[in-house]
Amino acid sequence: MPWIYAVVGLLIGAVLGVIFGRFTTPEYKKQKTVQKDLDAAKFALEQQKQELTDYFAQSAEMLDTLGKDYTKLYQHMAKTSSELLPNQPEQDNPFTRQITLQAEEQAPDTVTTPEQAPKDYAKGATGLFTDKEKEIINSGEVVTAKAS
Repeated sequence: MPWIYAVVGLLIGAVLGVIFGRFTTPEYKKQKTVQKDLDAAKFALEQQKQELTDYFAQSAEMLDTLGKDYTKLYQHMAKTSSELLPNQPEQDNPFTRQITLQAEEQAPDTVTTPEQAPKDYAKGATGLFTDKEKEIINSGEVVTAKAS
């Protein structure tokens, strides 16, 4: 029975020794500082990623606004050019030509069905479901084999 007390005491002493040694060694303190630095760097990286995402979202909104304002300005220039120069022929007014070209580009394209099958379709049976054995060529024979 006394040997059980000795083993239990030895185990408790070993556990306490490992815990005490772990917390008092300089490597443990160094590991903690490195872990803190790593966590700080990860946080800074995530923060920078969020800032970049916000920046690009704001830039996209600004570009969208710029495009709408440009379209509005262009339409205004076309309207005022036709109002101020009513006798100018249509081919001499650059705004009228551009508006008609933009209208044609924005018109929805009609879906066309192909008259022929795509070229990747086989014309006849491919032999995929046949039981016919395929000829197997070894790698040494590939160089001397003729293409069929």
